[in-house]
Amino acid sequence: MRIQYKNTIAEWVLIAVNGLAVLAVAASFVMLYGFDRPVLSVTFLYITQFVALNIFLVEKVIRFCNAESKRDFLKYNWFEIPLLGLLFIAVFGAGRWFVADSPGIAILIAIDAYLVLQVISKLCRTMVAVAATGANPARALAGVFLVLIWIGSGLLMLPRSHGLERMQLTDAVFTATSAACVTGLIVHDTGRDFTPMGQVVILTLIQLGGLGIVIFGAVMALLLGQALSVRESAAMQDLINAQTLSRIGKMIAFIFLTTLLIEAVGALCLYPMWDDVPSRYITSDAKWFCSIFHSVSAFCNAGFSLFERSMIDYSGSAGVYAVIAPLIILGGLGFSVLYNLISVFRSRLIRWLRRHSSPNPLFFTQPPERLQLQTKIVLSVSALLIIAGTLALMLFEHSSTSPHADGRFRIALFQSITARTAGFNTIDIASLSEASRFILILLMFIGGSPGSTAGGIKTVTFAVVIMIAWASFRKRRDVEMFRRSVRLLVVGRAVTVLLLFCVVLLASTLGLVLTERGSGFAFLDILFEAASALGTVGLSTGLTPLLTTGGKWIIIVTMLIGRLGPLTLLMGLTRQIRPVGFDYPSEPVIVG
Repeated sequence: MRIQYKNTIAEWVLIAVNGLAVLAVAASFVMLYGFDRPVLSVTFLYITQFVALNIFLVEKVIRFCNAESKRDFLKYNWFEIPLLGLLFIAVFGAGRWFVADSPGIAILIAIDAYLVLQVISKLCRTMVAVAATGANPARALAGVFLVLIWIGSGLLMLPRSHGLERMQLTDAVFTATSAACVTGLIVHDTGRDFTPMGQVVILTLIQLGGLGIVIFGAVMALLLGQALSVRESAAMQDLINAQTLSRIGKMIAFIFLTTLLIEAVGALCLYPMWDDVPSRYITSDAKWFCSIFHSVSAFCNAGFSLFERSMIDYSGSAGVYAVIAPLIILGGLGFSVLYNLISVFRSRLIRWLRRHSSPNPLFFTQPPERLQLQTKIVLSVSALLIIAGTLALMLFEHSSTSPHADGRFRIALFQSITARTAGFNTIDIASLSEASRFILILLMFIGGSPGSTAGGIKTVTFAVVIMIAWASFRKRRDVEMFRRSVRLLVVGRAVTVLLLFCVVLLASTLGLVLTERGSGFAFLDILFEAASALGTVGLSTGLTPLLTTGGKWIIIVTMLIGRLGPLTLLMGLTRQIRPVGFDYPSEPVIVG
């Protein structure tokens, strides 16, 4: 929904003033809570927040008077009424109706909460609007990710975010990029070197990066009752790979609710696991935070852990295999696949109930939901990769002297699952044989599925490329899977993605070879590091903290390319190029 205003100049002035007020609020919060001691006077910072509060209130009044339709304005901003009501109760009720001892603190908390909600609301609207500007959502998405990384880097450099003597800019950008791109490569230990505030910043970056910050903005807009315009819906369709505009709202709501539900169930199931290592967590609050952190990290395929040795100390715990592994798989399937699976299950359940309640076939006029080709490919390829990876790791590690040899199958199964962009490990990766590490590189290169939190070339791309060769071998004109033909446009896209990923992997590996030429790192370890960054996996043989500054920036760029996708970046650069309206005559060439 777009509100029409009578005076457009006044509206642009309000937008500029709002932007300055948002920056002032953010700066005041950083100065109050980001340092051991406030940088400026506490009184001055509170006055700044009070002025911003009045700006937000006056802005509502001016926009209401300037709106052509007062009804549409109230409908679009309906959530402001209960917020203002709660703020009024908190300000005038403190000391009278509640909190008689310290009414000033209660008022400050209420004002801070209102300002935070206002800033979040305005940022969410801005995200969706930016994604909908022009005809190039891919470029807008890249810009939003860069802004998210920039903000995250600044927050991580605050003294209250880390326990180091000083946080270097490169390390802050590296950590923020790794979290926002749900990679998991670290240069500082998350649990030891970052304070609870820094860990919350990293967790927020993981959630926003995994869910998609633009999608998060659209979710908040929909939760606030604000319908998306046609241009905004078209932008969302490109970003979440939805098939029709009519399903955008349902798909966005499904992504948000499914993410919260799965992560909540995962955190609940992980809570008892931390007792397997005595004295690690004593308080209940610490165990809950650890559960939430690892549940979000696992579902978003981020691989960040609060433990220095990842999940090695919990390699014998059932929760690693019964909770974290399923979270990784669900996060890597893709939301469109989960949506289709739930739709099919619901359709079959309804038909089963109707069949048993009324055997009359006239009640079954509506055709049942079926598994889409995308779902079939994702499920079959994912299962094949997990099984093949497990067997290969068991084969190449059959003579391993690891102390976990009694659980070789579980370790191989978990590493086969987590190598496809999750990044957790239950065994030291550096201790694996070169053959096993090469298998992990292949799994990291393939990655998860389209529309998921995972990276890599994606399972569908891998399947299409394989079936191209199979169709050529069978002398078939079309690429066929599950008795369906794949369009030529999809075939060309798959080959392009594969080619671009290979180019980026080779370029980043070459760059690391040049920057780390004096370090004595083995070439396979460097290739492993580059593949982990490009596939947004997070597995490492221990090279990441030892990289030079140039090597870290190569990994930063590689992680960002891996999260956005080389094809997305290419589309962002070449979308304005118009296709030609003619074809050249064909001539045979010899291949192979």
